[in-house]
Amino acid sequence: MTWQLPTCFRAVRAFAVRAFRTARVSKRSLCLLAWALLGTMAPAATVSGRVELISSHDPNVRKHTDYSGVVVWLEPAAGVPVIPTSAARAQMVQKNKTFTPHVLAVSIGTVVDFPNFDPIFHNAFSNYNGQIFDIGLYPPGTTKSQAFRREGVVRVFCNIHPSMSAVIVVLKSPYFAVSAKNGGFEIADVRPGAYRTHLFHERAAEQTLAALERSVEVGDGPLELVPIQISESGYLELPHKNKFGKDYPPAADSGGYAGAKP
Repeated sequence: MTWQLPTCFRAVRAFAVRAFRTARVSKRSLCLLAWALLGTMAPAATVSGRVELISSHDPNVRKHTDYSGVVVWLEPAAGVPVIPTSAARAQMVQKNKTFTPHVLAVSIGTVVDFPNFDPIFHNAFSNYNGQIFDIGLYPPGTTKSQAFRREGVVRVFCNIHPSMSAVIVVLKSPYFAVSAKNGGFEIADVRPGAYRTHLFHERAAEQTLAALERSVEVGDGPLELVPIQISESGYLELPHKNKFGKDYPPAADSGGYAGAKP
């Protein structure tokens, strides 16, 4: 059965009127419910594209053409924002003294698990404004979790191993993707409408990314965006402090416990 958009609105409106008359629910709750129901009826499209990193000093980019880790997302240009219907869960693994994935994109409200698959202790934390958190020191074979309830960029580190770093991009939109090694990305189940594209790349300046934003119109069929080139010109990797705001001990990466105390 194929739904036409006016039919969808009539069906949702009728449902909302019946619910309002028979139950004590707020108008705002009905609006959110109606919007969620409409999303299940309206057609959805896939938005795809490709990014390319240029002017890079990173060996993985220069020698291996690795264009992974760019977050691309869509925000509605106007109208009611899309709200996830249920809390999501994601995972950032700690193994071989590495956070995987290095870049993780999630919607607001997502709980991220940090399982420790190394034979040593870890302590994931962030002192940055995206969301400050500290899940504490925990042993091999266990996991800890953190809910992310604020939109923003969260830079994640380990209090024991200074070489470990990752980024969690928390978004108010469910329409996002992270680029693969070849630079390709695909955003599925996008409702038709007008959107603004946004980008995040940890080695690109904010003004560079802002200049790449575009307005797009999504219909009920696939949409392929024009290729996007992101310059890493001027990027400098700066050392970070431990969770106490102090330098890491000189041999912090050699063991499993160094740096656990101030």
